[in-house]
Amino acid sequence: MPFLTAVLDEFEKKHGSSPVVRNLPSNPPFLEQVTGDSREAVPGSVFCCVRGEKKDGLDFAAAAVEKGACVLLTDREIPLSVPQLLTTDVRRDMGRLASIVYGCPSSKMKMFAVTGTNGKSTTTWMIRHILQSLGIRTGLFGTIVYNDGAAERDAGRTTPESYEIQRSLASMVKNGCGACVMEASSHGLSLGRLEGCAFDGAVFTNLSEEHLDYHKTLEEYFQAKIRLFFDYMKEGWHGASNMDDLHGRRLLSVFPGNLIPFGLGGNSSKDVRGTILSAAPSGNEFSVRLPGKQEELRFFLPLPGRFNVYNALGSIALLHSFVDNPEKLAAALKTMPQVPGRLERYYLSSGVCVIIDFAHTPTALGNVLSELRNMCAGKLCAVFGHGGERFQPNRYSLGMTAARYCDRIVVTMDNPRSEDPGKIADQIYDGIRASEKEPDTEIILDRKAAIRRALDGARAGDVVAVTGKGPEKYLVIGNQTIPYSDKETVLDWVQERGLTWK
Repeated sequence: MPFLTAVLDEFEKKHGSSPVVRNLPSNPPFLEQVTGDSREAVPGSVFCCVRGEKKDGLDFAAAAVEKGACVLLTDREIPLSVPQLLTTDVRRDMGRLASIVYGCPSSKMKMFAVTGTNGKSTTTWMIRHILQSLGIRTGLFGTIVYNDGAAERDAGRTTPESYEIQRSLASMVKNGCGACVMEASSHGLSLGRLEGCAFDGAVFTNLSEEHLDYHKTLEEYFQAKIRLFFDYMKEGWHGASNMDDLHGRRLLSVFPGNLIPFGLGGNSSKDVRGTILSAAPSGNEFSVRLPGKQEELRFFLPLPGRFNVYNALGSIALLHSFVDNPEKLAAALKTMPQVPGRLERYYLSSGVCVIIDFAHTPTALGNVLSELRNMCAGKLCAVFGHGGERFQPNRYSLGMTAARYCDRIVVTMDNPRSEDPGKIADQIYDGIRASEKEPDTEIILDRKAAIRRALDGARAGDVVAVTGKGPEKYLVIGNQTIPYSDKETVLDWVQERGLTWK
């Protein structure tokens, strides 16, 4: 790890200027780590005084110094004797500083990112699976897990804080990773969590209404997403954008030389164009025409759903220029495993199919339920709710969407946070009642009881879709985070009934 003065010299070389230094001693400290959490501070730490929505890092500076922090990154001088780096943007410079302290790890691997509303997790898992099938150890940041090439842990948020990313990237390099794939969330991009990263390629999946409680308008949400392509790409980067999505086409018009269009439409020789040949619960067979090629390559993806073909096309469009033989892409996708909480299937010995999926927006729920409607030989039942402190108009739309496809609905809770889960459920029910086809509907706020009720009422040929939480292992009720899993709830019920699953 470098001395403070060397870090600042490198910072200025990379960014044209560096934070103003106060209290610099004659013997500059040797830097061991960067953190924004005072509880992590150890001797040799840089503690970053980030102003959050509820807490100000400045209030924890003294505690960090007491634990050994030898440098503070701050936007205000503090009456403490340790060196202080003064900046106008702590969040921005935190990532940039961490990158240098940890040896600029993103320059030592192939870096890929995925952004958009739907399909980010599955697309990142596909990209990682392809790369690992090619023998390239690949790290992962995403909504489901973080993996540094040696160890895997549950994800706390889709895009971690910048100092956590840089620390983990350094671990990936140390663990022999040749690549990293990352979900780039709009929050992470808005808050500068990708500072210090530079990507070789990126995929834009699509855009629909989500996080408008935070971004206010769809345009602001889009502008947050496309920061990835403006601010965080390496020179000579290549990426892919969904040409069948309005915002994907907008992005293609901005970066025509860097982005390859992909989708199920298009006729240009520059497109990655797919054609679905057959679709079944066991997966999709489709053909793909690559840019500059006349012949089409056949693929089989053992994941159902038209939207999973889009996820695969995005992965193919991104990686085909990095892979010497496109047949390797087809071979890798043929062995693609299920992604936790993303159209995760359980076929019960009773003849019922249970699907667990993360879909929590009207568009995502509609995508899932329309596919399941086609797969379902019997009745389709959905169990879902909506998160508290999230974009409220989506609740009515979720109800309308579910009613369009389902024979039966059980409305329940989904991380109500500080809101009344009963009121959230009523807002969803308003949408169900407004539909032309009002299905059999119940409100059962206890999520575990709601799932069990749906399963008790299911018969052979029926499909029960449990959506909204996917692989999450908790419920947030008030200020409490309670251990909970949709998957465990389903499998406990299966075991109690003496059934089996596959």
